[in-house]
Amino acid sequence: MTRVLVIEDDPAVRRGVSVGLRHRGHETVLVATGEEGLAELVASAPEVVLLDLMLPGMSGLETCRRIRAFSQVPIVILSARDDDVDIVVGLEAGADDYVIKPASSEVIEARMRAVLRRTTPASSDQTRTTHGDLLIDRVALRALKHGTQLALAPTELRLLLFLSAAPDQTFSRQQLLEQVWEHTFYGDYRLVDACVMRLRAKIEDDPRNPRYIQTVRGFGYRFGPL
Repeated sequence: MTRVLVIEDDPAVRRGVSVGLRHRGHETVLVATGEEGLAELVASAPEVVLLDLMLPGMSGLETCRRIRAFSQVPIVILSARDDDVDIVVGLEAGADDYVIKPASSEVIEARMRAVLRRTTPASSDQTRTTHGDLLIDRVALRALKHGTQLALAPTELRLLLFLSAAPDQTFSRQQLLEQVWEHTFYGDYRLVDACVMRLRAKIEDDPRNPRYIQTVRGFGYRFGPL
């Protein structure tokens, strides 16, 4: 059973999501505003957050940013807004996935489970590897830069673990969607690009001239410390 915090202002949608997830064996905590969501995050310690963008008062984007300021809990945005800009901005705010409403409880649960599995370390014979000033610990599931632990969201950590397990190997965006996000369909590459952008901002000295996660134009990304 997973404890899920649902931040959604529409009572019908909130109730529908809750009923579907409870029927599938999960516990739900329901709130209607971002302010209530922040308070409940501390009080209930949920394992995953489902977050609507169109909230009264504090917006869903601002709520996402504030959650990320103090917590690495997985966040899945549930929104009827399907414009490219909305999706990219939501991911850049710190969300781990973006699901367009309406969505069935089966789809929501599958995305939740995929997000939660992303903290599983990628397979590798080495449990601790050092790349310049970056140390990656696959047992403790953490990364340190200059000896200070980085605050990585679950998907950011999973992406780093996966890429660094095969240095100098180039992966397409589709391969990364399948391995990191567990999206087996022909997926949305914005998930990958937005996550790479956030990860670079945390591990690179100069994200505009990345040392660790390098872009292979027209194809994807590789991990290759310079």
